[in-house]
Amino acid sequence: MEQDKNKKRKDYISWDEYFMAVAKLSAMRSKDPSTQVGACIVSNDNRILSIGYNGAPNGFDDEKFPWGREGENLDTKYPYVCHAELNAILNYRGSKKDLENSKIYVDLFPCNECAKIIIQSGIKEVIYLSDKYANSENNIASRKLFDECKVSYKKIELKEEKEIKIELK
Repeated sequence: MEQDKNKKRKDYISWDEYFMAVAKLSAMRSKDPSTQVGACIVSNDNRILSIGYNGAPNGFDDEKFPWGREGENLDTKYPYVCHAELNAILNYRGSKKDLENSKIYVDLFPCNECAKIIIQSGIKEVIYLSDKYANSENNIASRKLFDECKVSYKKIELKEEKEIKIELK
């Protein structure tokens, strides 16, 4: 059925879907074999301020980076990897004042370390896609930090699961 050319499209994505898709697209840059996370920071007037994804710190050779999850702590990724939220905040090149009262879209609910960074940056809302570690001590601490510091958080509201396909031709 052909759409009336004098009316707007009805099947466009919402702002939340758009910014979460940007976060998911950013996650595709991650070289982590087990968990790819992206983040997108957005101003109150729906302007993208910054994006980030989880990965090795600048200067740490990806080929020498310990990407494993098992073994002695120093032989795993955990003490070294920079999370998407941290990278998105550090990637921002404007005034720190611009981050105040902004929101961050992340596909995985932030850990307690990222929660502290989010709070300190002035971001006031977290929109997430998955909270698969909800019962972990780190995520319980995150919620406690957010609640105490008046940072709101919510799971993205999707009417239906949506697959967004991007063709680069």
